[in-house]
Amino acid sequence: MNRRDILRTSAAFGFTGALGGMAMPAIAAAGDFEVTRTEAEWRAMLTPLQYKVMREHGTERAFTSPLDKNYAEGLYHCRGCDLELYSSEHKYDSGTGWPSFYKSLRNAVGTQPDRILLRVRTEVHCRRCGSHLGHIFDDGPRPTGKRHCLNGASLVFKAA
Repeated sequence: MNRRDILRTSAAFGFTGALGGMAMPAIAAAGDFEVTRTEAEWRAMLTPLQYKVMREHGTERAFTSPLDKNYAEGLYHCRGCDLELYSSEHKYDSGTGWPSFYKSLRNAVGTQPDRILLRVRTEVHCRRCGSHLGHIFDDGPRPTGKRHCLNGASLVFKAA
C-alpha cells in the first residue's frame, strides 16, 4: 500500500464518518416532551423496527406497512404515546409505498430540519413524545401541497 492509497482510504473513512453523523438528527432532550421514557422503557415497548424508526430516525422499507393501503375511516395515533396525529380524511395514495397525508391534525406534530447528505429535509415527529414519524415534502395534493410521508411502524390505526 502506498501513500496515495493510505490518504484515499483515510479520506473515505473520514467522509463517511461525517455523513454518518449528519444522517440522523438528534431527538430533542427528553425534558422537551410531555411524555418521556428511558431508553430501556422504549426498547421494552417497541419492536426492533419500531425502535429504529421512532427513536433512531430510521425508515421502514417501502410497501411493507399494512397502513399504506388502509383507507378505512378512523384516526392514526402515535405508537409511542397514543396521541391522535392524522385523520383518514387527509390520507391519499402517493404511490411511494408509505402512508401519506396532506396534513396532520391540529397541534399533533412538530418538525425540525433533517440534514442528510448535504440536503435539508423536514423531519416530522410526535409533538408529545418526540417519536420520529417521517418527513414532509412539497409535492403533495391540494389544498396544502404537502406530503407527510410516514412510517407505518410509528402509527397505530383506530377505526371510527
